[in-house]
Order: sequence, then C-alpha cells, then structure tokens
Amino acid sequence: METSNPFTLRSTPQAATFKTGTLASRVAEMLLEKIQGDDLAPGTRLPSELAMAKHFGVSRTVLREAIAILKSDGLLETRKGSGAFVREAKPDWVTDSDRLTEESIQALLNLIEVRQGMEAESAALAALRRTPGQLAEIEYSLRRIEQSVAAGADGVEEDARFHQAIAAATGNPYWMRLMEMFAQPIRAAVRVTRANEARREDFYRQVQAEHQRIVDAIAAGDASLARAAAAEHMVQAAQRVRAADREFWRGDGGEFARQLAQEESIDAPQDSAQAAARLARSGGETGGQAANAFGKS
Repeated sequence: METSNPFTLRSTPQAATFKTGTLASRVAEMLLEKIQGDDLAPGTRLPSELAMAKHFGVSRTVLREAIAILKSDGLLETRKGSGAFVREAKPDWVTDSDRLTEESIQALLNLIEVRQGMEAESAALAALRRTPGQLAEIEYSLRRIEQSVAAGADGVEEDARFHQAIAAATGNPYWMRLMEMFAQPIRAAVRVTRANEARREDFYRQVQAEHQRIVDAIAAGDASLARAAAAEHMVQAAQRVRAADREFWRGDGGEFARQLAQEESIDAPQDSAQAAARLARSGGETGGQAANAFGKS
C-alpha cells in the first residue's frame, strides 16, 4: 500500500559509506542510507527526481541511474507517472553485503599502501645496483605480462614475478625475503586489481604505461625517477580500486577481495609472529658473530 511519508530533503546529505565506483553508484548508496535511516516502509513514495537531484547535488540523469541501480537490486520499484517507491528488502542482505565489500576493499587498500613503500624503495635501489642481466630479466618479466594477457590469461603470476625481479635487482636479499613474506596476499591483491583492469581498456593501458616508466627509470639508472614511478603506480592502483563500480564488487572482484580480507584477518597474527621470530634469529646470529669477533680481538 502506498504511504505518503517520503523522507525530508531539508538536511545536507552525508557522505556515502561506500566510497568507490561511479557517481551514480555513490548516489545510490546515499539514497539507500537515507531510506534506511528514515526507516521508510515498503510502498513509500520517494520525492520527485528533480527534488532528489537537487538534494544530492547531481543531475537528473545521474539520479535516474542511481534509482536504476537500487531497482536492479530489488530495493525500489518505479511506476509510470507516479515515481519511485520503496520495496520490501531482504533484511540484512544489503547491509551485510556492503559491510563485507567495504571491509574487503579496505584490506586491499591497506596492502597497496604497504606496497607503495616497498615497491618505491626497491625500484630506486634496483636503478642504482642492477646488473645488465638483472635488467634483462626485468624487461623480460614485463614482456611476459603482456604475452600472458594476449593469450587470454590473467597475468597475475607474471605481474608478481615482474615486481620480484625488481626486488632481486636491489642486490639485497632482505628485499626478496620481504616480498616473499607478502607473496600470498600480494598475489591475491593483484588478482583483484587485474580483474578490475581487464574490464576496462583504459585501465589496462594505464598499467602498461606505469610498468614501462618503472623499467625505463631503472634502465636509466635514475633512482629518484624509479622511486617516483613505482610509488605513482601504487597510487594509481588504489585509484583504480576506488573507481571500480558496484557490479565489479558484487561479482568476481568482490569475491577475490573477500578472500584477501579473510587472509588478512587469519594470517596477520601468525605472519607477525613468524616475522618476529625470523628477525630474532637474524639478530641472534648477528649478535653471536659480534661476540665471536670481540672474543678473538
């Protein structure tokens, strides 16, 4: 039954909690929050498109796209000449789905943030220390990504090996050990980002260009440029994650990201303990060597 209890439009809308995707998807999130926050009953008619577009500060076209998103999710229905109406929603499904997706996206962004420092410094050191053979390996690894994608594969393993080749070119084995510690979550993260990039040609081209800039800087022996190129690659990776739409996160992207989030929550304590143990052993060995040296002096 229709009810004449539409939500009020006097207040300024709050920022959407779901911070990724297109403008329409973000407006859909805010509209859903408004519906849930005002506890609107099924059958409640929403304000006019014009009024809601003004409220959210968007065009009517964007507002219509937002309504279409919620309609496809079964949360709204539209009636010709009457407008949009609230439908009976599955309790908890939307809230739980959005919460899990948000947590998964955050886990992915957390890892990208850590990788930004790792990748930038290893690229800078590789530019200073790489041998001709190591540079050839980096260039080959880059070609293998493109060959893998051209053959219809996802390029995940090849992408991981490309970054490992850069770490190896630092000449410091501890950079490789650090990469190995994060190998599993990095592969999981790369699986998400490459799935996202595969859906958009412009994303794929961006990644190619970013990788090439890193290789060119390493080849030129320019540490500052290599550091900047690798850091920017991670910054742009995070931007591409934020630009992914709801369809991606509710499909394969969301599934891959949730796997990463689960690994983060399950493996983090164990990984931290293992890392601490390795560092302690390393420190013990160093301390023992120092004591022996003093004993012999």
